Amino acid sequence: MSSYRNSDPRLPIMQGSPPALVPPKMDWDRPPWNRWAFQNVRQFLPTAEVWRGWNGIRILPRDDRDLDGIEVASAHGGATTLAGLLDETYTDGFIVIRNGAIVFERYYNGMEGRTLHLSQSVAKSVTGSAAGALVGKGLLDVNARITDYLPELNDTAYRGATLQHVLDMTSGVRFDETYTDPYSDIGKSDVASGWKPIPPESDPTFRWPRHMFELILGLETLERRHGDLFAYRSIETDVLAFCMERAAGKRLPQIVADEIWGPMGAEENASFTVDAAGYALADGGFNACLRDYARLGLLYLEHGAGIMPASWVEATRNGNHAIFGAPYNTSLPHGAYKNKWWIEDPQSRAIYARGVFGQMIYVNWDYNMVAVKLSSWPDFLNTQFNIVTQAALHTIAGHL
Repeated sequence: MSSYRNSDPRLPIMQGSPPALVPPKMDWDRPPWNRWAFQNVRQFLPTAEVWRGWNGIRILPRDDRDLDGIEVASAHGGATTLAGLLDETYTDGFIVIRNGAIVFERYYNGMEGRTLHLSQSVAKSVTGSAAGALVGKGLLDVNARITDYLPELNDTAYRGATLQHVLDMTSGVRFDETYTDPYSDIGKSDVASGWKPIPPESDPTFRWPRHMFELILGLETLERRHGDLFAYRSIETDVLAFCMERAAGKRLPQIVADEIWGPMGAEENASFTVDAAGYALADGGFNACLRDYARLGLLYLEHGAGIMPASWVEATRNGNHAIFGAPYNTSLPHGAYKNKWWIEDPQSRAIYARGVFGQMIYVNWDYNMVAVKLSSWPDFLNTQFNIVTQAALHTIAGHL
């Protein structure tokens, strides 16, 4: 079954009692099911709450501008309007904050202001932000070895790697990130994390990991020296999160709640999906509302706002561009990766949090701007969608 844009008739997924169209457990994150599922994760996966606490909500003032009609590049060549681009890139929510005020906020596909939306790998940047807060409190040392926190990993390829290596995804550990292969490492993580059942047609003798830590314990192959090259591997964030839990003596949802979500003045509780051992999926299982993702971006724009050290934010903007290559430089030709954020180029040092199927937080200090886009693309990856969305953000900034 194919997907549908916001301008197309909307399929009645999970509508009615009982609903006529129910997402299959193996394909809930695929089209068209993801157009419903990304906004309703708590209805079909176990989750742990990230409480916003008793802190006051950070009020975001408004300076609304009509940006729907501004001309931007189309994903299909030529030009379109911003409204047209948001339609053709399967947008669920989009917000722009400039000079501290909301200038543009739109919801589509049934999403509302309070809706929690799955962030996919934007969760990595959420986890990295909480790590920064722990570093600021002296609970984590980025130069310490992983095995100082997790001695169980002495028998894995993570032996000798530091916390900074996993923060920057520069360990030399082999991890196959082929999303469409159920037997790849990331395919096995779908089962280990509780996102998917064991594929019904799989080899009955194959040993599937029962939870995420068991998956990590099986990573025994070193394919290069630690620190030599950036290579995107989701599991690095889960290794980081287990180190954070050992250092703080708390589970990840509580760490994020105490260090980031409450202090920043979130307006809604968030959530993480959890595996059979209660571990919150740091690499992709975070869910939050659109404006709260924007508040996270504002923490960086405001140099940590006293919640993360300003030195952490500055370090995040200074990645090693020399070890950042193909295929990652197709959409970020001058990019780098640092502390779980993507760096746009060495001049602006603007940063992105990015997730598959079209999730994005953008922070640009030159424009004094934060933008968030939440989507449910038909494909895991779409380089052209990324390129035109990034171009549109610059067009919006120029217009403002």
